[in-house]
Amino acid sequence: MKIDLERMGDPRVFRRDNGHVHIDASELHYRELNAMVKQAALEGATFMEIKNVYGQRYIGSGVRRPVRIEIHGVPGNDLGAFMDGPEIVVDRNAQDGVGNTMNSGSIVVHGRAGDIVAMGMRGGSIFIRGSVGYRAAIHMKEYMKHRPALVIGGSCQDFLGEYMAGGVVVVLGLDRPPRESLPARHVGTGMHGGVIYLRGDIDPHNLGKGVVAAELEEGDREELRGLVGRFCGHFGGDPEEIMAEDFIKLTPRSRRPYGSLYAY
Repeated sequence: MKIDLERMGDPRVFRRDNGHVHIDASELHYRELNAMVKQAALEGATFMEIKNVYGQRYIGSGVRRPVRIEIHGVPGNDLGAFMDGPEIVVDRNAQDGVGNTMNSGSIVVHGRAGDIVAMGMRGGSIFIRGSVGYRAAIHMKEYMKHRPALVIGGSCQDFLGEYMAGGVVVVLGLDRPPRESLPARHVGTGMHGGVIYLRGDIDPHNLGKGVVAAELEEGDREELRGLVGRFCGHFGGDPEEIMAEDFIKLTPRSRRPYGSLYAY
């Protein structure tokens, strides 16, 4: 498909206003939309408003500028994939792969999100007001000062934190009664780094066999207060009320769970 950047000159589709960019995506193919977003970012735009988004994928993918992108609608797969610096805010739901391998920046979703949220995420933060699908935070990782964070306001499906190698995941369970168990199974399967905080309880049979559950220490509570405070800053709510419930801390039993398979 030919990407027609000439449509950036059509005020019905693309409009600049004092350095801000406004895009109507209702008739744009995802390649056209993403070309416009990347070009506007390269030209120094610091704010973009994209309206009428109907499943266009890869929005914000690969953008390496400190730009705020407000999305009105439902973006498609791989929102913010590989991005390095932008701030993306979605006023509704998002599909699969939110923050896939993102390096830095933030993504805020005011609804729910699909599967593999934060897959391979290497830095930055993702806040989801509602629940997420399967395999959230699969192979999330961290390096030195780059420590990604995923905060889920609702619940998650199976295989949360699968092969997780670093970072922090928080599941607040605000869609469940207090102290009700998280229904997800195989949590932390293959986990060998990072930490998962669950508000409420979980059946030990639903944990990966290499995961250890423990009570919070003061350092954990301090980290949680910061993330819960940011969550409430985005979506509202009382941080102290959320923190008043019990949390469980999940960490890997070993940082080399498969060492015996690949080393001699």
